[in-house]
Amino acid sequence: MATENLHFHEHRVARELKEKRNQHKSRVLWFTGLSGSGKSTVANATEKILHDMRLQTYILDGDNVRIGLNKDLGFSPADRTENIRRITEVAKLFADAGSIVLTAFISPYREDRDKAREIISTDTSLKYLLVQIYQFVNREIQKAFTKKQEQEKSKDSLVLTLLMKHL
Repeated sequence: MATENLHFHEHRVARELKEKRNQHKSRVLWFTGLSGSGKSTVANATEKILHDMRLQTYILDGDNVRIGLNKDLGFSPADRTENIRRITEVAKLFADAGSIVLTAFISPYREDRDKAREIISTDTSLKYLLVQIYQFVNREIQKAFTKKQEQEKSKDSLVLTLLMKHL
C-alpha cells in the first residue's frame, strides 16, 4: 500500500484534554492466556470495577473482534500476528479517545506482544500493562464471578487491588 500521500492529522482535542475531562489517564490493559483461561472473565470483572468507579472503559474481546473487524483472518501464524497488530492499533485509538482499554486475546507470540507494547507506548505518558492469565480454567471459579453480586465483591476487591497498583 502506498503511503506517500497519507499524513497524520493532529486532533484539536488532545488525549490529555479527554483524560482531564474523564478525570483519569488512558491505559491499555492487555489480558492474555490460553483458550478458556479466563481472559474475558477477568477483563469483564475488571471493567465492572472500573465502570463502578465512573471510569471510561472499553473491552476489545478476541471473539468479538474476530466476528467483525478480523473476520477475514484465520489462525495461521501470519494471521495471528495480523490479528494482534490490528487490535493494537484499535486499542491505541480508544486510548487516544481517553478510555481505559481492556483487551482479552490469545497473543501467543512474545514478539507480537512486544510490538503491541512498542506501538501503544510511543507516547511515553500512555501506559501498557500486560496481564498474563495462566490458570483460570476451573469453570466453577469462573461461574462464581457472575453468580451473585455478594460473591463478586471479594474477587472484585482482589482484582481492584492488583489493578490500582498499575493505573
